[in-house]
Amino acid sequence: MRLTEVVEVSAAVARDRSRTRKIAALATVLRSTTDAELPVVVAWLSGEIPQGKLGVGWRSLSKLVSTSAPAQSLTVTAVDAALTALAGTAPGAGSATRRNEIIVGLFGAATESEQKFLFALLTGELRQGALAGVMTEAVAAESGQAVALVRRALMLTGSLPETAALARRGGTAALEAVALQVGRAIAPMLATPAESVAEALETLGGGVIVDYKLDGARIQVHRRGEQVWVFTRTLRDITAAVPDVVDVVRQLPCASTILDGETLTMDESGRPRPFQDTMSRFGSSGAGADDPSALLRPFFFDCLHLDGVDLIDRPLAQRLDALTAIAPGLRIPAAVEPDAAAAQQHFDDAIAAGHEGVMVKGLAGPYAAGRRGKTWQKVKPVHTFDLVVLAAEWGSGRRRGWLSNLHLGARDPESGRPVMVGKTFKGLTDELLRWQTEEFPAHETHRDEHTVHLHPEIVVEIELDGVQRSSRYPGGIALRFARVLRYRPDKTADEADTIDTLRALLK
Repeated sequence: MRLTEVVEVSAAVARDRSRTRKIAALATVLRSTTDAELPVVVAWLSGEIPQGKLGVGWRSLSKLVSTSAPAQSLTVTAVDAALTALAGTAPGAGSATRRNEIIVGLFGAATESEQKFLFALLTGELRQGALAGVMTEAVAAESGQAVALVRRALMLTGSLPETAALARRGGTAALEAVALQVGRAIAPMLATPAESVAEALETLGGGVIVDYKLDGARIQVHRRGEQVWVFTRTLRDITAAVPDVVDVVRQLPCASTILDGETLTMDESGRPRPFQDTMSRFGSSGAGADDPSALLRPFFFDCLHLDGVDLIDRPLAQRLDALTAIAPGLRIPAAVEPDAAAAQQHFDDAIAAGHEGVMVKGLAGPYAAGRRGKTWQKVKPVHTFDLVVLAAEWGSGRRRGWLSNLHLGARDPESGRPVMVGKTFKGLTDELLRWQTEEFPAHETHRDEHTVHLHPEIVVEIELDGVQRSSRYPGGIALRFARVLRYRPDKTADEADTIDTLRALLK
């Protein structure tokens, strides 16, 4: 298959807002691939690279990209081979030169549209609305398999390219044969947000458990004998970086298990330390594990396998019985089948203890990757602030041509000037994107290739989950999960919230 065929369908999918047409277009191009090309194309059109992170970014690529080729010549196989060579270039004398040669050679053989596709793919900016959810349905359509069966296989393999290959080559039998495997990460089950505890209880009806939603990092722990694996929610293996978690799991009274939970660092009083303190341990190769204040404490809320028995299809109530049997002291604080008052009290207690909120879960539900259905509901307090728009970046993919990602500032109460505290593009509707693109140039101070900088006079209302300490921004804090609610033309920049108000959330 020629690379241009992948580029063309990527562009078509980015332009199309119809999920049905996206799936049909992707399925059509997948049918044109060979068995060897299929997993590669599935990965690319999902915004991923089979070789993983290649250590190239926007800045380095922009310096190396050469003049585009006048005619199409690249194939999927040739590009995949180049990326494999790039990934296999070991550090050492001459490695930088070799990597540059590979990139320059690859981009030099690409047409202008192919270069744009490769640039977006390598920098993680390929956003055309064809991520895992849409691609899963396209794989099902291409192979003629049931979507539910493909989803289940994807959950258990943790790999969409691998699942696509199984669906084509082995069909139903191969997909049904996929089972839990201790040591292989499983795609995690996720929760849908609820506005309140009362709403979550109403959605789920009777038979629920209400767990604390810890302000930690999601982990999935596997154990077979003395061997332990620890994975993140993105299925990255971090075992070597969390020896304290490994030690705890090795002491559990079982031969094999798969547990789902959270880990966090805690202060002397037992309260959670800031989220970034926990996250700093994940990239530290275990550094700090001997420091009591940096010790990662694991807590679990699900058990998917225990001593040779797969529990993933069993009701949550049975999975929790298995968890209690081996790790009662590691259970996340929970209220089982509470009435409305007790559930709300559990939420209040979680917030008072310094956690994010609660998870309300149906006790009868099986484990299903992603946000399938609403058997898990998360309830967190809502924080809204009026911030100043400092700049906006040009969008990519479906948002190409629109000003999208906002640079946000909070007012310094002493100087009155805004201090940058984060960025977001979440919550922006097409109407808001269109308004921004038309309105912002009237407030422009200067611009570069990617960003339009503005006079600090436009106020926007932002919803966020909290803040964390950060050295990235001059105010020393950064927004967590910021989302645009609306613009506030009724407010001036002098009425925006202060950075001190945001910093108070750290407490």
